[in-house]
Amino acid sequence: MSKYREWARAGESRASLYDDITTKIIAELEAGRVPWVQPWGTAAAKAPLAMPQNASTARQYTGVNVLILWGAVIEHGFTGQSWLTFRQALSLGGHVRKGERGTTVVYADRFIPDGEKKRAAETGEDAQAIPFLKRFTVFNTDQCDDLPDEIATVAPPPLPGMIEPRVEG
Repeated sequence: MSKYREWARAGESRASLYDDITTKIIAELEAGRVPWVQPWGTAAAKAPLAMPQNASTARQYTGVNVLILWGAVIEHGFTGQSWLTFRQALSLGGHVRKGERGTTVVYADRFIPDGEKKRAAETGEDAQAIPFLKRFTVFNTDQCDDLPDEIATVAPPPLPGMIEPRVEG
């Protein structure tokens, strides 16, 4: 396969990923939900107030991933905001239950190929970074079995009055 065809296929995948995320956000809006506003204190929010995080690394998700994962928590009624890849669940001694469907998140970054670094050093120009976008499938810890107790724990809820407005009267 030519380099151009490989690049074109990668571009198609990226466009498809953007389309997938856009379609999901539009569907939420059409259903009357604003995906970037979590319904604090409502029956729809069974999970505690928290930013979604990777249960293995404790790293918080950012950007559009927060919206995607909050939406998945509300849609499926998960009780926590902790997520794992299939391999992370296995590496922790657990597993994803058969038949569970994951949620797609994205990772965007830039890198400078070695050839570009060399070219830049030879010409005295700045090296040009290449942006990339990669998708991962993650599973809520509610979708997993046999995880260590410290992984499956749920974050404590916020103190009363911290999120919901005070009613005076």
